[in-house]
Amino acid sequence: MIVIHSLGGGGAERVAADLSAYWRDCGYRVTVVTQEGPESDAYPLDDGVSRHVLGTAGASQGRLAGLFANFRRVRRLRRIIRRERPTIVLGMMTTASILAILAARGSGCKVIATEHTHPPSQDLPGIWERLRRKTYPQADVVVALTSGTAQWLRDHVPGAKLAVIPNAVRWPLECVEPVVEPPARQGRFRMLAVGRLHPHKGFDVLIRAFSLIAHYFPDWDLIILGEGDDREVLQTQIDEAGLTDRISLPGRVGNVADWYVQSDLYVLSSRFEGLSNTLIEAMASGLAPVAFDCDTGPREIIRDGIDGVLVRPVNDHEALAAHLSDMMAHPARREACARRAVDVRDRFSVARVMALWGQLFEGQGSARI
Repeated sequence: MIVIHSLGGGGAERVAADLSAYWRDCGYRVTVVTQEGPESDAYPLDDGVSRHVLGTAGASQGRLAGLFANFRRVRRLRRIIRRERPTIVLGMMTTASILAILAARGSGCKVIATEHTHPPSQDLPGIWERLRRKTYPQADVVVALTSGTAQWLRDHVPGAKLAVIPNAVRWPLECVEPVVEPPARQGRFRMLAVGRLHPHKGFDVLIRAFSLIAHYFPDWDLIILGEGDDREVLQTQIDEAGLTDRISLPGRVGNVADWYVQSDLYVLSSRFEGLSNTLIEAMASGLAPVAFDCDTGPREIIRDGIDGVLVRPVNDHEALAAHLSDMMAHPARREACARRAVDVRDRFSVARVMALWGQLFEGQGSARI
Protein backbone atom coordinates (compact mmCIF):
# COMPACT_ATOMS: atom_id res chain seq x y z
CA MET A 1 0.00 0.00 0.00
CA ILE A 2 1.38 3.39 -1.08
CA VAL A 3 0.19 6.42 0.89
CA ILE A 4 0.62 9.87 -0.68
CA HIS A 5 -1.17 13.22 -0.47
CA SER A 6 -2.12 13.31 -4.18
CA LEU A 7 -1.02 12.31 -7.67
CA GLY A 8 -0.72 15.92 -8.80
CA GLY A 9 2.37 17.22 -10.59
CA GLY A 10 5.60 16.51 -8.72
CA GLY A 11 8.54 14.15 -8.59
CA ALA A 12 7.33 12.00 -5.69
CA GLU A 13 3.86 11.75 -7.22
CA ARG A 14 5.29 10.49 -10.48
CA VAL A 15 7.49 8.00 -8.64
CA ALA A 16 4.44 6.71 -6.74
CA ALA A 17 2.63 6.05 -10.03
CA ASP A 18 5.71 4.37 -11.51
CA LEU A 19 6.35 2.17 -8.48
CA SER A 20 2.73 1.06 -8.26
CA ALA A 21 2.67 0.07 -11.94
CA TYR A 22 5.99 -1.78 -11.72
CA TRP A 23 5.04 -3.74 -8.62
CA ARG A 24 1.65 -4.59 -10.09
CA ASP A 25 3.38 -5.95 -13.19
CA CYS A 26 5.58 -8.05 -10.89
CA GLY A 27 2.49 -9.68 -9.43
CA TYR A 28 2.04 -7.72 -6.22
CA ARG A 29 -1.38 -6.62 -5.04
CA VAL A 30 -0.99 -2.84 -4.97
CA THR A 31 -3.23 -0.19 -3.41
CA VAL A 32 -2.65 3.58 -3.54
CA VAL A 33 -4.24 5.82 -0.90
CA THR A 34 -4.47 9.57 -1.52
CA GLN A 35 -6.03 12.46 0.34
CA GLU A 36 -7.06 14.23 -2.87
CA GLY A 37 -9.29 12.64 -5.49
CA PRO A 38 -8.49 11.81 -9.12
CA GLU A 39 -9.62 15.24 -10.31
CA SER A 40 -6.20 16.58 -9.25
CA ASP A 41 -4.17 13.76 -10.86
CA ALA A 42 -1.30 14.53 -13.19
CA TYR A 43 -0.13 10.90 -13.34
CA PRO A 44 -2.54 8.04 -14.09
CA LEU A 45 -2.46 4.80 -12.16
CA ASP A 46 -2.14 1.42 -13.83
CA ASP A 47 -5.52 -0.24 -14.40
CA GLY A 48 -4.63 -3.07 -12.03
CA VAL A 49 -3.84 -0.76 -9.10
CA SER A 50 -6.59 -0.18 -6.53
CA ARG A 51 -7.18 3.28 -5.15
CA HIS A 52 -8.76 4.74 -2.03
CA VAL A 53 -9.38 8.46 -1.51
CA LEU A 54 -9.42 9.71 2.07
CA GLY A 55 -11.08 12.99 1.10
CA THR A 56 -9.16 14.82 3.80
CA ALA A 57 -7.10 17.30 1.75
CA GLY A 58 -7.07 20.99 2.54
CA ALA A 59 -5.35 23.36 4.92
CA SER A 60 -6.65 23.68 8.49
CA GLN A 61 -7.38 26.97 10.20
CA GLY A 62 -5.66 26.92 13.55
CA ARG A 63 -3.79 24.34 15.59
CA LEU A 64 -6.85 22.66 17.09
CA ALA A 65 -8.46 22.27 13.65
CA GLY A 66 -5.20 20.86 12.33
CA LEU A 67 -5.01 18.28 15.11
CA PHE A 68 -8.59 17.21 14.45
CA ALA A 69 -7.99 16.99 10.68
CA ASN A 70 -4.94 14.77 11.19
CA PHE A 71 -6.83 12.60 13.64
CA ARG A 72 -9.46 12.05 10.93
CA ARG A 73 -6.76 11.23 8.38
CA VAL A 74 -5.13 8.66 10.65
CA ARG A 75 -8.49 7.11 11.57
CA ARG A 76 -9.62 6.75 7.94
CA LEU A 77 -6.27 5.39 6.84
CA ARG A 78 -6.27 2.90 9.72
CA ARG A 79 -9.66 1.60 8.57
CA ILE A 80 -8.34 1.05 5.05
CA ILE A 81 -5.22 -0.70 6.34
CA ARG A 82 -7.29 -3.04 8.49
CA ARG A 83 -9.65 -3.78 5.59
CA GLU A 84 -6.95 -4.30 2.92
CA ARG A 85 -4.44 -5.97 5.27
CA PRO A 86 -1.28 -5.06 3.32
CA THR A 87 2.02 -6.63 4.27
CA ILE A 88 3.90 -3.38 3.56
CA VAL A 89 2.74 0.23 3.85
CA LEU A 90 4.91 2.78 2.05
CA GLY A 91 4.57 6.46 2.94
CA MET A 92 5.61 8.87 0.20
CA MET A 93 7.14 12.08 1.61
CA THR A 94 7.26 13.32 5.17
CA THR A 95 3.66 13.95 6.20
CA ALA A 96 2.29 10.87 4.41
CA SER A 97 5.01 8.77 6.02
CA ILE A 98 4.13 10.07 9.48
CA LEU A 99 0.43 9.39 8.93
CA ALA A 100 1.22 5.89 7.64
CA ILE A 101 3.33 5.07 10.71
CA LEU A 102 0.60 6.27 13.08
CA ALA A 103 -2.22 4.55 11.18
CA ALA A 104 -0.40 1.21 10.84
CA ARG A 105 0.48 0.98 14.51
CA GLY A 106 -0.66 -2.38 15.90
CA SER A 107 -1.74 -3.68 12.48
CA GLY A 108 1.12 -6.13 12.09
CA CYS A 109 2.23 -4.73 8.71
CA LYS A 110 5.67 -3.32 8.01
CA VAL A 111 6.00 0.43 7.39
CA ILE A 112 8.52 2.14 5.11
CA ALA A 113 8.85 5.92 5.32
CA THR A 114 10.46 7.97 2.53
CA GLU A 115 12.03 11.42 2.25
CA HIS A 116 11.92 12.89 -1.26
CA THR A 117 13.32 16.33 -0.44
CA HIS A 118 16.31 17.34 1.62
CA PRO A 119 14.81 18.21 5.04
CA PRO A 120 16.66 21.54 5.56
CA SER A 121 14.92 22.86 2.43
CA GLN A 122 11.44 21.96 3.70
CA ASP A 123 9.04 24.56 5.02
CA LEU A 124 7.66 22.11 7.57
CA PRO A 125 5.63 23.29 10.58
CA GLY A 126 7.19 22.56 13.95
CA ILE A 127 4.57 19.96 14.87
CA TRP A 128 5.50 17.86 11.84
CA GLU A 129 9.22 18.19 12.66
CA ARG A 130 8.52 16.83 16.15
CA LEU A 131 6.32 14.06 14.79
CA ARG A 132 9.07 13.03 12.36
CA ARG A 133 11.56 12.69 15.22
CA LYS A 134 9.03 10.69 17.24
CA THR A 135 7.60 8.39 14.54
CA TYR A 136 10.47 7.66 12.13
CA PRO A 137 12.31 5.44 14.65
CA GLN A 138 9.10 3.36 14.75
CA ALA A 139 9.23 2.69 11.00
CA ASP A 140 10.86 -0.54 9.81
CA VAL A 141 13.06 1.55 7.53
CA VAL A 142 13.30 5.14 6.28
CA VAL A 143 14.34 5.50 2.63
CA ALA A 144 16.25 8.61 1.51
CA LEU A 145 16.97 9.49 -2.11
CA THR A 146 20.54 10.58 -1.40
CA SER A 147 23.33 9.81 1.03
CA GLY A 148 23.30 13.48 2.07
CA THR A 149 19.68 13.26 3.20
CA ALA A 150 20.40 9.95 4.94
CA GLN A 151 23.22 11.63 6.86
CA TRP A 152 20.91 14.50 7.89
CA LEU A 153 18.36 11.98 9.18
CA ARG A 154 21.10 10.09 11.01
CA ASP A 155 22.11 13.32 12.76
CA HIS A 156 18.63 14.72 13.47
CA VAL A 157 16.37 11.67 13.82
CA PRO A 158 18.30 9.29 16.05
CA GLY A 159 17.10 5.72 16.05
CA ALA A 160 15.75 5.71 12.49
CA LYS A 161 16.85 2.73 10.39
CA LEU A 162 18.01 4.14 7.05
CA ALA A 163 18.43 3.05 3.44
CA VAL A 164 19.33 5.03 0.31
CA ILE A 165 17.43 4.29 -2.90
CA PRO A 166 17.48 6.86 -5.73
CA ASN A 167 14.71 7.44 -8.22
CA ALA A 168 14.95 5.52 -11.48
CA VAL A 169 15.25 7.39 -14.76
CA ARG A 170 12.30 7.06 -17.12
CA TRP A 171 13.80 6.08 -20.42
CA PRO A 172 12.73 6.63 -23.08
CA LEU A 173 10.73 9.60 -21.80
CA GLU A 174 7.05 9.43 -22.58
CA CYS A 175 4.99 12.21 -24.09
CA VAL A 176 1.88 13.46 -22.26
CA GLU A 177 -0.28 16.56 -22.38
CA PRO A 178 0.26 19.44 -22.74
CA VAL A 179 2.32 19.08 -25.91
CA VAL A 180 4.18 22.29 -26.75
CA GLU A 181 6.49 22.18 -29.73
CA PRO A 182 9.92 23.81 -29.25
CA PRO A 183 10.42 26.87 -31.47
CA ALA A 184 12.57 26.49 -34.58
CA ARG A 185 16.29 26.67 -33.83
CA GLN A 186 17.20 28.82 -36.84
CA GLY A 187 20.88 28.20 -36.22
CA ARG A 188 20.78 29.37 -32.60
CA PHE A 189 22.02 27.55 -29.49
CA ARG A 190 19.76 26.76 -26.57
CA MET A 191 20.39 26.54 -22.83
CA LEU A 192 17.57 24.69 -21.03
CA ALA A 193 16.36 24.62 -17.42
CA VAL A 194 13.33 22.69 -16.15
CA GLY A 195 11.53 22.97 -12.83
CA ARG A 196 8.84 24.55 -10.71
CA LEU A 197 9.00 28.34 -10.72
CA HIS A 198 9.89 28.52 -7.04
CA PRO A 199 12.72 30.26 -5.12
CA HIS A 200 14.33 26.90 -4.31
CA LYS A 201 15.05 26.40 -8.02
CA GLY A 202 17.22 29.51 -8.21
CA PHE A 203 15.92 30.71 -11.57
CA ASP A 204 16.45 34.31 -10.44
CA VAL A 205 20.15 33.48 -10.03
CA LEU A 206 20.19 31.80 -13.44
CA ILE A 207 18.68 34.87 -15.11
CA ARG A 208 21.27 37.11 -13.43
CA ALA A 209 24.05 34.77 -14.59
CA PHE A 210 22.78 34.68 -18.16
CA SER A 211 22.44 38.47 -18.23
CA LEU A 212 26.17 38.76 -17.41
CA ILE A 213 27.22 36.70 -20.42
CA ALA A 214 24.40 37.14 -22.95
CA HIS A 215 26.21 39.85 -24.93
CA TYR A 216 29.29 37.60 -25.29
CA PHE A 217 27.13 34.83 -26.78
CA PRO A 218 24.56 36.56 -29.01
CA ASP A 219 23.55 33.27 -30.67
CA TRP A 220 22.49 31.61 -27.38
CA ASP A 221 19.04 31.68 -25.75
CA LEU A 222 17.78 30.50 -22.37
CA ILE A 223 14.51 28.59 -21.94
CA ILE A 224 13.04 27.80 -18.51
CA LEU A 225 10.28 25.17 -18.60
CA GLY A 226 7.85 24.90 -15.71
CA GLU A 227 5.09 26.70 -13.89
CA GLY A 228 4.73 28.22 -10.45
CA ASP A 229 4.06 31.22 -8.26
CA ASP A 230 7.30 33.00 -9.27
CA ARG A 231 6.31 33.41 -12.92
CA GLU A 232 5.44 37.11 -12.66
CA VAL A 233 8.55 37.94 -10.62
CA LEU A 234 10.83 36.10 -13.04
CA GLN A 235 9.20 37.66 -16.10
CA THR A 236 9.68 41.12 -14.58
CA GLN A 237 13.35 40.31 -13.96
CA ILE A 238 13.75 39.21 -17.59
CA ASP A 239 12.05 42.34 -18.90
CA GLU A 240 14.13 44.65 -16.71
CA ALA A 241 17.30 42.95 -17.94
CA GLY A 242 16.26 43.68 -21.53
CA LEU A 243 16.36 39.97 -22.41
CA THR A 244 12.73 39.35 -23.35
CA ASP A 245 13.79 38.10 -26.78
CA ARG A 246 16.53 35.85 -25.34
CA ILE A 247 14.92 34.26 -22.24
CA SER A 248 11.49 32.61 -22.38
CA LEU A 249 9.13 30.90 -19.93
CA PRO A 250 6.94 28.57 -22.03
CA GLY A 251 5.28 26.97 -18.97
CA ARG A 252 4.81 23.28 -18.21
CA VAL A 253 5.14 20.88 -21.14
CA GLY A 254 4.37 17.18 -21.37
CA ASN A 255 6.78 16.55 -24.24
CA VAL A 256 9.90 17.64 -22.36
CA ALA A 257 11.91 14.98 -24.26
CA ASP A 258 11.57 17.08 -27.43
CA TRP A 259 13.00 20.09 -25.60
CA TYR A 260 15.96 18.12 -24.24
CA VAL A 261 16.81 16.84 -27.71
CA GLN A 262 16.62 20.31 -29.22
CA SER A 263 18.88 21.96 -26.64
CA ASP A 264 22.65 22.27 -26.30
CA LEU A 265 23.27 22.66 -22.57
CA TYR A 266 21.33 21.90 -19.39
CA VAL A 267 21.56 24.05 -16.28
CA LEU A 268 20.35 23.30 -12.75
CA SER A 269 20.46 26.46 -10.63
CA SER A 270 18.74 25.04 -7.54
CA ARG A 271 19.57 26.31 -4.09
CA PHE A 272 18.25 23.01 -2.68
CA GLU A 273 17.60 19.63 -4.28
CA GLY A 274 16.64 16.12 -3.33
CA LEU A 275 17.56 13.96 -6.29
CA SER A 276 16.77 15.95 -9.43
CA ASN A 277 14.70 13.91 -11.88
CA THR A 278 15.09 16.58 -14.54
CA LEU A 279 18.88 16.51 -14.24
CA ILE A 280 18.93 12.74 -14.74
CA GLU A 281 16.49 13.02 -17.66
CA ALA A 282 18.52 15.74 -19.35
CA MET A 283 21.72 13.71 -19.06
CA ALA A 284 19.96 10.57 -20.29
CA SER A 285 18.87 12.64 -23.30
CA GLY A 286 22.49 13.48 -24.10
CA LEU A 287 22.79 16.96 -22.62
CA ALA A 288 25.90 18.16 -20.81
CA PRO A 289 24.84 19.65 -17.45
CA VAL A 290 26.04 22.56 -15.33
CA ALA A 291 24.64 22.50 -11.79
CA PHE A 292 25.13 24.16 -8.44
CA ASP A 293 26.77 21.77 -5.99
CA CYS A 294 24.00 21.98 -3.37
CA ASP A 295 24.08 19.88 -0.21
CA THR A 296 22.49 16.86 -1.86
CA GLY A 297 21.51 15.71 -5.32
CA PRO A 298 23.70 16.96 -8.17
CA ARG A 299 26.96 15.66 -6.68
CA GLU A 300 25.42 12.16 -6.59
CA ILE A 301 24.48 12.37 -10.28
CA ILE A 302 27.17 14.46 -12.02
CA ARG A 303 30.74 13.19 -12.13
CA ASP A 304 32.41 16.59 -11.99
CA GLY A 305 34.64 17.25 -14.97
CA ILE A 306 33.69 13.94 -16.57
CA ASP A 307 30.04 14.23 -17.60
CA GLY A 308 29.21 17.69 -16.32
CA VAL A 309 30.18 20.58 -14.08
CA LEU A 310 29.43 21.27 -10.40
CA VAL A 311 29.46 24.96 -9.49
CA ARG A 312 30.56 26.34 -6.13
CA PRO A 313 29.55 28.31 -4.17
CA VAL A 314 25.81 27.74 -4.42
CA ASN A 315 23.70 30.81 -5.19
CA ASP A 316 26.64 32.69 -6.72
CA HIS A 317 25.50 34.06 -10.08
CA GLU A 318 29.02 35.09 -11.09
CA ALA A 319 30.41 31.60 -10.51
CA LEU A 320 27.50 30.12 -12.46
CA ALA A 321 28.05 32.59 -15.30
CA ALA A 322 31.75 31.69 -15.48
CA HIS A 323 31.11 27.94 -15.75
CA LEU A 324 28.25 28.40 -18.22
CA SER A 325 30.35 30.63 -20.46
CA ASP A 326 33.18 28.08 -20.39
CA MET A 327 30.85 25.34 -21.60
CA MET A 328 29.15 27.60 -24.13
CA ALA A 329 32.51 28.64 -25.62
CA HIS A 330 33.87 25.09 -25.94
CA PRO A 331 31.62 22.82 -28.03
CA ALA A 332 34.11 19.94 -27.94
CA ARG A 333 33.95 19.92 -24.14
CA ARG A 334 30.15 20.02 -24.19
CA GLU A 335 30.02 17.12 -26.61
CA ALA A 336 32.49 15.03 -24.57
CA CYS A 337 30.45 15.53 -21.40
CA ALA A 338 27.24 14.78 -23.28
CA ARG A 339 28.63 11.47 -24.57
CA ARG A 340 29.44 10.38 -21.01
CA ALA A 341 26.26 11.84 -19.49
CA VAL A 342 24.07 9.15 -21.04
CA ASP A 343 25.65 6.66 -18.60
CA VAL A 344 22.89 7.70 -16.18
CA ARG A 345 20.56 5.45 -18.18
CA ASP A 346 22.45 2.54 -16.64
CA ARG A 347 23.47 4.10 -13.31
CA PHE A 348 19.86 5.02 -12.49
CA SER A 349 18.13 2.33 -14.53
CA VAL A 350 14.79 0.85 -13.48
CA ALA A 351 16.46 -2.56 -13.16
CA ARG A 352 19.09 -1.30 -10.72
CA VAL A 353 16.73 0.81 -8.63
CA MET A 354 14.05 -1.88 -8.43
CA ALA A 355 16.68 -4.42 -7.38
CA LEU A 356 17.37 -2.18 -4.37
CA TRP A 357 13.65 -2.08 -3.55
CA GLY A 358 13.52 -5.84 -4.00
CA GLN A 359 16.32 -6.32 -1.46
CA LEU A 360 14.45 -4.05 0.94
CA PHE A 361 11.19 -5.93 0.43
CA GLU A 362 12.87 -9.29 0.96
CA GLY A 363 13.90 -8.03 4.35
CA GLN A 364 10.39 -6.74 5.08
CA GLY A 365 8.23 -9.50 3.58
CA SER A 366 5.91 -9.27 0.58
CA ALA A 367 2.41 -10.18 -0.55
CA ARG A 368 2.00 -11.55 -4.06
CA ILE A 369 -1.28 -12.35 -5.79
